[in-house]
Amino acid sequence: MSAPPLTLAILFADISGSTALYDKLGDQKARWLVNRCLSMLKGELDSNNGRLIKTIGDEILCTFPDPLKAMTAACAMQETLKKDNTNAETPLHIRIGFHFGDVISEDNDIFGDAVNVAARITSITRANQIMTTAAVVDKIPLGMHDKIRKITRADIRGKQEQMDIYQIMWEQDDMSSTRIGISAFRKPQLEHQLVVSCNGKKILVNEYNNKINAGREDSCHIVIKNEFVSRQHATLELRSGNFIITDHSSNGTYIKSEDSVTRLSRDNTRLTGSGIISLGQPFSDHPPEVVAYQVETIQRG
Repeated sequence: MSAPPLTLAILFADISGSTALYDKLGDQKARWLVNRCLSMLKGELDSNNGRLIKTIGDEILCTFPDPLKAMTAACAMQETLKKDNTNAETPLHIRIGFHFGDVISEDNDIFGDAVNVAARITSITRANQIMTTAAVVDKIPLGMHDKIRKITRADIRGKQEQMDIYQIMWEQDDMSSTRIGISAFRKPQLEHQLVVSCNGKKILVNEYNNKINAGREDSCHIVIKNEFVSRQHATLELRSGNFIITDHSSNGTYIKSEDSVTRLSRDNTRLTGSGIISLGQPFSDHPPEVVAYQVETIQRG
């Protein structure tokens, strides 16, 4: 007979950019830094009744009896790492995502839809951020809602409808309010859009069309028929005011900007300025089709 479900807060804390860290520092030093960072994160569990479920490479999965304790632990993790980075030769940054729901606990592990949602929330979170869901926000005391801001709606695998995504504002600067001036004296608003083009087709990513995908499938916004390209290879989206590209492929995604080339492998990065993107092939292989991108600034009156 299987165990009855438990209702818990499920939290993932993931070290951002660890792939680049190994490339830069080598396996031994990078692994030491990753382990040290994870140890600091685990140190915030006991005081918030947290339970470590497992370590998965460069991230930890843990649970808490309620969303408030999970939120408190998440903020403490970010604060601890920020303080440690002050004098660090190689600063590390983490992203945290968490959700609240029913899980099945078996063999010292947890399973279920709520775990999958928490993992998805973490995957769309950027470095130094904490993201969560309405299921968490509904359980947080109203007196703490000044630390929570609704950011966007996102597609969650397995869900028919998009979910509201909220950001936990853990830094003091993030929680300072912005004064809205009288409209006659308000400065013009600057907005940004990402212009993406391939094979004569141009697509805009902005607040009205905030996510597109690229891959081999005909259903993709950008279609590249190449054996190196996965069916759903990568997504480009506007997230929290930044343009983010995320690789979902087997062969990786290569990004060439003015001064560097970056390879993503099941990871994401921010796009700035302009450049080109190759799906599945390094630029040294002279890929037959590439995706050009440029971030443009638009002034609204």
